[in-house]
Amino acid sequence: MRSFTLITGLAALLALLVLNAKAPAQTTSSSLDGSAQEAAAVPKPRPLVYVESSNGLDNPRWDGGGSELEMGDVNGDGLIDIVSIGDHGSPYINTQEHGVMVYFGDGQGNWSVFMNGNFGYGGVALGDVNNDGFVDVGYAMHHNYSSNDFGDQLIEVALGDGSGMNWTPWDDGLATNGESWGMFGTDFADIDCDGDLDLGSVSFGSGSGVHIYRNNGDGTWTQTFGFLGGNCYLDFVFGDVNNDGFPDFAAEHEYGTVYLGDGLGGFTLADNNLPSPGGFGARDGVDLGDVDGDGCDDISWCTSSGAVEVWLWRPSGSWIPAKSGLPTSGPLEVTQLCDMNGDGLMDLVGYGEGIGGVFLGNGGGQWSLEATFQAGSPGYAEALRTGADADRNGRPDIVLLSDEGGLFNSRNYLRFYKEISRPTDPAVRLVAPQGLRVLKRGAVRFIHWLSAVPGGAPSSIDLEISYSGPAGPWNPIAAVLPDNGVHQWIVPVQAPPSTACHIRVTVTSGSSSAASINTTPFTIE
Repeated sequence: MRSFTLITGLAALLALLVLNAKAPAQTTSSSLDGSAQEAAAVPKPRPLVYVESSNGLDNPRWDGGGSELEMGDVNGDGLIDIVSIGDHGSPYINTQEHGVMVYFGDGQGNWSVFMNGNFGYGGVALGDVNNDGFVDVGYAMHHNYSSNDFGDQLIEVALGDGSGMNWTPWDDGLATNGESWGMFGTDFADIDCDGDLDLGSVSFGSGSGVHIYRNNGDGTWTQTFGFLGGNCYLDFVFGDVNNDGFPDFAAEHEYGTVYLGDGLGGFTLADNNLPSPGGFGARDGVDLGDVDGDGCDDISWCTSSGAVEVWLWRPSGSWIPAKSGLPTSGPLEVTQLCDMNGDGLMDLVGYGEGIGGVFLGNGGGQWSLEATFQAGSPGYAEALRTGADADRNGRPDIVLLSDEGGLFNSRNYLRFYKEISRPTDPAVRLVAPQGLRVLKRGAVRFIHWLSAVPGGAPSSIDLEISYSGPAGPWNPIAAVLPDNGVHQWIVPVQAPPSTACHIRVTVTSGSSSAASINTTPFTIE
């Protein structure tokens, strides 16, 4: 446990907020390599304000210990749901938690849970692993207590049927390479660019290491990379650090944090000049995201003293710090990288000891505290996720698992924080793929958008792509999609190689519509 109190942490973050409010606005920024960058002449985004909208998230009662949370539309109704496999109380350990837990959202911040399975305590990922159009789940756990195929392995994948309630095991070959201790953080990516999602996971603690499994497309999986031994923590995330179109990953492990993929299933450590993670893999809340807009993912984490670290990848293979304005000590324990205010620049969300902060980035390694949100005391971080917009106001929301029990009586609370802006006209913006990104033909990539629909009215999404600039011609990707913020896309094998690719996303609600195109092109090769 950290020595900082909730009051000290809150005071520190609020002091930062006051200082940043007094700072003069800047119209230019300096990149960390010394070159000047002109800021876009766009209106200042509305301030961010969050209110807790957790009605229904207290059922069932949670216990203690870590978990992983995902937000996504698992039943295809266009509304964001929250998914987990619970904390130490799952399955049925002094609680009613069990199996895959789906909190169905109503678009207003109200939630109702449905649980299926006799297992739990671990990490979770969402994606369509068999390309049938339904959301599936991947998960890794400490309590594989099930007496049947659904929940008897430390790592599993289960197919969904579009209801968010029923799951069919699709997991042969997973957790067969020495994983004898609990596994945890889990994520999906197409590591070999063959058109289906593969899986990665990191151990719960000492011994079982990190493992990457290739999806063979028939319900079987084959490990392509992994190792045993060493201490680690809970987080694992895929990204593309060197922007070669092949997924890379970051994991909290004492042997190293960042690994670059070769497109065939192999990975090479690329920490280089990053600070050592230490003997326990003590980088808390690791995340990846493109902070400076160069097409390469950068990395964030919290140290054991509550400092927030952000490091930018450079093509030379080196990393440079980019943490001006972030806390150098304090209560924060986990991070998420996400554009929270819609200005096209990556922001950072941090949380720990009952207090969270949203730090706006300027794209050049400088940060300013924009908003805070609070939970109960002591409020130790057990899971944090952002990026999805539950009420379709165009701003990402935040879901949190916070330990608010006593010293000898852990008690987690699941909390959801809704950004309260109210749009007056329909609007939409493309979030990913970002400009300058490299995409491989035949690979799975995710298209992300955020729409703003007055009153959260029913809406749908059309997606199109141009291979020759923002004027088109436009080719359809998908039409009349649920407006849930994400579409799993296989980059067409027949797409022409191009450095001038643009995606147009159009939101339609009633008789009104709005469209958005990425201003900086990306590459397909």
